[in-house]
Formats: sequence, C-alpha cells, structure tokens
Amino acid sequence: MRATKSLALAMAGLLLATGLACAQSTEIRIGVALEPPALDPTAGAAEAIDVVVYQNIFEGLTRIDQTGAVQPGLATAWTITEDGLSYRFTLAQGVTFHDGTSFDAEDVKFTFERLLADDSVNAQKALYQSIAAVTVIDPQTVEITLSRPDGLFLFNLGRGDAVIVAPESADNNANEPIGTGPFAFVQWDRGSRVILEQYGPYWGEKPALTKASYVFISDTATMTNALLAGDIDGTNNFAPEALAVFEGNPQFKVLVGSTEGETILATNNARAPFDTLAVRQAMAHAINRHDIIEGATYGYGVPIGSHFAPHHPYYVDLTETYPFDLDAAKTLLAGAGYPEGFSATLKLPPVAYARLSGQIIASEFAKIGVRLELINMEWAQWLEDVFANKDFDLTIISHVEPFDIGIYANPDYYFGYDNPEVQALNETLNATTDEAQRKVLAQQIQIIIAKDAVNGYLFELAQTGVWNAKLEGMWQNAPIEGVVLHDIHWVE
Repeated sequence: MRATKSLALAMAGLLLATGLACAQSTEIRIGVALEPPALDPTAGAAEAIDVVVYQNIFEGLTRIDQTGAVQPGLATAWTITEDGLSYRFTLAQGVTFHDGTSFDAEDVKFTFERLLADDSVNAQKALYQSIAAVTVIDPQTVEITLSRPDGLFLFNLGRGDAVIVAPESADNNANEPIGTGPFAFVQWDRGSRVILEQYGPYWGEKPALTKASYVFISDTATMTNALLAGDIDGTNNFAPEALAVFEGNPQFKVLVGSTEGETILATNNARAPFDTLAVRQAMAHAINRHDIIEGATYGYGVPIGSHFAPHHPYYVDLTETYPFDLDAAKTLLAGAGYPEGFSATLKLPPVAYARLSGQIIASEFAKIGVRLELINMEWAQWLEDVFANKDFDLTIISHVEPFDIGIYANPDYYFGYDNPEVQALNETLNATTDEAQRKVLAQQIQIIIAKDAVNGYLFELAQTGVWNAKLEGMWQNAPIEGVVLHDIHWVE
C-alpha cells in the first residue's frame, strides 16, 4: 500500500515537473519601460497601451503585419465599390470575445458608432470622420459607407484605435480588457506587470505561447540586470546606451530595426513667444541633430527635418531647411524682439531619449539666450498636463503612430498649429487614392510644416530589441505600435 502510494506520488511529481518544464517553454516575460495608463486602445493615446494589447487581446477588421502591409483580420475578405465609397466586409465565423459572447456585425457597428460619438475620447477619431454609415447586412457581413474616398482607410482599420469591442464589455476595457484576440487578459498588478494567457477558443491559428507577462521596468540598469539574470526573456526597445552589454553575447540576440517614431521638440504654437515664426525658426537653427542623435540614441537615430519617417516612399529630406547655425538663430531672435532671449519650460516624459535630448537642447539653446527649465514628469502627468490640457511651452516626444502627418491639420491638437493651407492639403490627401498624387500632397505638407518650424524635428526613433537567443518570431521593425505575440516561440 505504501509502496504503491509512494510510486504514485513519485510519478505525480515527475508529471508536475514535466508540466512545469513545458509551461516554461511556452511562456514569455517581456520587459517594457512604460506602464500603460489603461488597457483600452480605443480610449487612450499612450503607445504603452498598444504594446500590451494590440493584436494580442484586441483585433481589428484588418491588421498590420511587420512589413507595414494590410492583412485580413476579423474581416476575412472585402469588396470596394468603384467610387471608393463603400466597403463590404465578410467577417470571420466562430469568433467569440473572451467573456464568451459572440462576435458579429453588430459589434462592428457598435465599435464605430462609439468611436465617432460626440463623447468619444478616441485619440485618432479624426482618422475615421469619413465614415458616413455602418450597415449590418447579416451577422457575418457589414458595409461601411464613406462620405469621401479615403486612401488609408483599410490601413486605419488595422490600427489599435479601431479594434473591435463589444457593447457588453466596452465600458470596462480600460481595466479589464475583453477582445477577440489570441490572448486573454488575466490580471494587472499595478506598478509591476500585466499577465495574458492564450485564449483556448481562439478562432484563428493558435499561437505557440500559452502565457505572456509584460513586466514594467523603467530603469535601464534594472532592465539590464533582469535580462542577464533571466528574470525577463526580452524587451522590444532597449536603451541604446546599454546595447554593448548584449552584443556578441551568445545568450542574447539584438534586433535593430526602424519605427514610425518621429521624435520632435514639440512646441506650443498657441503660446507666446512660440506663436511667432521667427522664434520657432531661431530654435530650429539652434538644434544640433548630430549631437542629439549621438548623445540621446548613441548613434541609432536617423535625422529628420519634418514629421515623416525616412523609410517611407513619400519622405522628403528637409534636414537642411534650418541648418545648425547659432548666429542665424540669434539674429532671428533679435528681429523678433528677443535680443536677450527668453525663459521657457521644457517638460520631459520618463523616457531616456527625451531626457537626454532635453539636456543637450537646453545646453545649445542657452547659447542663443533661450533659458530652459527642465521639468521631469511621470507618464500619466505628461499625458494630462501636456497632451490633454496643453499646459506646456516645449516638450520632447516620439510620435509613433504611422502616417500621422494629418495631426498638423488639426488646430485643436496639443501643439496648436492652425494653418488652413495644410488643412486643405490634408483633406485632399485623405480623399485621394492615386499613389502618385498622394505622394505629391504628402510632400507638400512636409515642406510647409518644415518651413513653418512647427516643431523641432530631431530624429526617427530606432527599435532596439534584446531577446533570449532561443526566441524567434519577434518583430524587428515597428511599422505600428505593439509587441505582437502571435508568432513568438521558443526553439532549442
């Protein structure tokens, strides 16, 4: 009796150990620098939200792949009328939300009506203003009618801002997100981590991972130690200054790629003295991109002269619009009535590229009499004071949304730029589907905002990932915000 029981216990222990080993080989712990303020990508502007939930918890009608191309998502197929005004989508079958409720065309209708409602807080609401009607044809078919052609409509449907949510759970998604994706939300330990687990009834191809933890580590030294100790398995965007620790180490792989992150010295164009063109031009002349890129990104950033990604086919190199020239800057300030310069605040979010860039810019600006007080802020405070309330002079931030030049056509956007010419050009761009014409229009906007020195254009942020060498399937480039888990897997 005892022998049998002992044997059973031994076998149970062996099975438990085997089970734990298997679980470990299908789990991942990812270090991320910023904790999201909430977990609903349709009601918040922070990139940190999409890092956790995009294509993991939530899905859209379309999805963006790692090359930046549009792929089917919850819509498996679609047809477009010749005038470009009507899109009829065939929806995937057998899809359920993580609370067990079914997905159908009514959820699509609810999602976009919620997005476009007067009380919507969607950060990219303007991208979907062309939607005139959403019509349910049957449970698996929905038609979206536009008021004008939109050359980026299918791409915009694949953003985190347009993921499909359900009326039963939408109000609670900020804290307990419920989507249709391959991973379901399990828990959020505030200040520590978010845990996701594979959703068993997922409608699509199941991922290899069964569990993922996003661990919040804002400090570079702590992140380095966590990687070396094996406390985390990787990070999608590691501090460039510490990459040398992992380069050449066979236990890790370093993936360096591009992002859509235009890093700018964002300027409050609605506040004096920044409402004066000559002042903004003077600041543009006082920006030393070379020193900023070397000091803040350790050479990994790519210089930009306007708000557009250098890898995009529409890009125009405008970095010489206002070359680094302190004498020209001083002359412009004097002509604008500031021969002795002026004082201003520079509010900085808690990311290394911003705070390092801020120190370099403050040093250069001091040489032309512009005295900057550096104010370090936590992310939630920055979102409230700077982005929402527009209570700032200057700030430094990477705008990581793809093809987001349209923000310059919104006079209510946080940097307060109001130019009817740009607004008209952007409206035409949005309604144009011909690629050659779209390129011309996008380049015209780039040139205007560069000449207007709306913001100080610094560099395109690189994606510098560090991962366990036995992991495969991570995205090297970041054509859209997110750390997509679906294809990540362990190899021996």
